[in-house]
Amino acid sequence: MSSIVTNSVRSLTDHFEPEPALEPAEQRKLRGHLEQIDYAAYAANREVVSQALGRVNLAHFERLAIATAHARAKWVAAAVKASEGAPNVSAEQCSQLSALRQGYEELSEAYEALRRMVARGYLAYQPKA
Repeated sequence: MSSIVTNSVRSLTDHFEPEPALEPAEQRKLRGHLEQIDYAAYAANREVVSQALGRVNLAHFERLAIATAHARAKWVAAAVKASEGAPNVSAEQCSQLSALRQGYEELSEAYEALRRMVARGYLAYQPKA
């Protein structure tokens, strides 16, 4: 089982490895079933995501990237400001930093998710004309 770590989420990926006791024909049959299962997930994602978001273009990515950059800058600026005062950062300042970081991470993950949706074919990408 492999592990994929993103900014805030750890997801586990389990790759198919046939049981050594299975005959080759049974292994092929099982792989076929797993391909059907994977396709069902792909089709569901494509239908639901495309209905929710329609087509996306560069402007969607630009707006999301700008919002993410602003959230990151606001979070780090608040951290720098908090460190300028007393030698210890207050619990209230830490709470504010945590909320700002969470906002940045959510936007960052949404950007990556949107990119993956295009890469996997769940969303149609409309390049600028």
